[in-house]
Amino acid sequence: MPANARTLRHLRHLPLFTSCSRKDLERIARAGDDTMLASGTTMIRQGDVGREAFIILSGKAAVRRGGKRVATVGAGSVVGELALFDHGPRTATVVCDTDCHVLVLSQRHFLGLLDRVPALAHKLFASLATRIRDLDRAYLG
Repeated sequence: MPANARTLRHLRHLPLFTSCSRKDLERIARAGDDTMLASGTTMIRQGDVGREAFIILSGKAAVRRGGKRVATVGAGSVVGELALFDHGPRTATVVCDTDCHVLVLSQRHFLGLLDRVPALAHKLFASLATRIRDLDRAYLG
């Protein structure tokens, strides 16, 4: 499967982008940088200022919070997505357990995309609202 088709397949299944059209997903994919990261590479360090999100196309990575492993993420996962909206501190450290093929989406390119395609912002805000409601129900009942 060509890299572009694989990238679109992963984007389509991410909760952040579920309401996006194929054309929107193609724009998102073009806004990102396709990159290979070696096993052991730190994608994100807890406490650092976030400037980009990583969409994992292949490979696995460990998510650690306060030094404790809290999750393993793999193909189709996105990490660091809050950095697309603000420059707040990273909430976890993410280190590649294997070689990882990722799409790196910088805040600058992402916000530029939203400026060019305002309808995309509406779709993303709806997806984020759903995620917040789901988290609220999961943690507060």
